[in-house]
This record gives sequence, structure tokens and C-alpha cells, in this order.
Amino acid sequence: MTSDTDQRLTELEIKASFADDLLEQLNAVIVRQQQQIDALQRELLGLRQQIRDSERPGAMVSAGDERPPHY
Repeated sequence: MTSDTDQRLTELEIKASFADDLLEQLNAVIVRQQQQIDALQRELLGLRQQIRDSERPGAMVSAGDERPPHY
């Protein structure tokens, strides 16, 4: 191989190495974001269930939700 070819090959190997590193970093970001999405979906389901439970007839009303007698 010539010096020019060796240099080009080295540059390509460096670029490939950086691309691999970037791919791993982006994959880690995606995994973290998916974990956050999953947690938010669980929280949303819990909040929806709380709303459904509070809208049911005869649902328990806490003393903090009732109007004081002077209203």
C-alpha cells in the first residue's frame, strides 16, 4: 500500500471508531428516554385511575374536599 492509501485507511478507521462511539452514546440516550416514557405512562395510568375512582358515585370524599359550613 502506498502512503496515501495508508493515510486514507487510517482516517476511515478513525471515522468509523467515532461513528461507533456516537452510536453507543445515542443508544444509551434512547434507552434512558424509553425508561422515562415507561415511567410517565405508568404515572398517567395511575392518575387516570384516580380520576375514575373519584368520579364514581358514592366515592369517598375527604374532609379536605368538602366545603366548609360557612359557604
